[in-house]
Amino acid sequence: MPFLKNHNHKKLKLILLSAIVSALGITLAVFITHRNSLDKKGHVVSNIRNKANISIGKAHQTAIKNGMKEWDLEASSVNYMDDNNQAIFQDLFITFYLKDKSEVYLTANKGILNIDSNDMEIFGNVVVKSATYRLNTENLFYRHNRRIIFSKVPVTVIGDAFELAADSMSLNLNTNKTMFEGKVQGTLREVIKL
Repeated sequence: MPFLKNHNHKKLKLILLSAIVSALGITLAVFITHRNSLDKKGHVVSNIRNKANISIGKAHQTAIKNGMKEWDLEASSVNYMDDNNQAIFQDLFITFYLKDKSEVYLTANKGILNIDSNDMEIFGNVVVKSATYRLNTENLFYRHNRRIIFSKVPVTVIGDAFELAADSMSLNLNTNKTMFEGKVQGTLREVIKL
């Protein structure tokens, strides 16, 4: 019997020693893998920090003047650049509030907001929608002090009764009037109601 107890005791020690060595091996493997991923993330974070002072996911900003909301901006992410005093938004959605209580909606891939003036440059799949039209272009500018949206590149506008294409355009949000310039082409349709 003493031989069996001693033999079982040796087996138990061997099993415990194997378990400890396995646990240490797994812990070491996890540590090395995690350490490598942290080094990669640290490199990405340091690259962002070199360019941006603050990076935030899911951003919301509102412009209010004399107690009236002028626009709301939402984006999937924003990088604040302190040197340029700019905010760079990705996947943005802007709602402009007009004096007649109507709204104009703008979506785009990217937008740069000048923090001092609230002026913006917006580009990449730019779409502007209202209750009566849809405008498509690749690049727009917004001048906050004059509340004007304008494009220096071709635009197309589609409404219920018309389609227009122009080399450039400007939309005054105060008067809700749009001016097209350059080579302007369009089709007007008569809307017949029965």
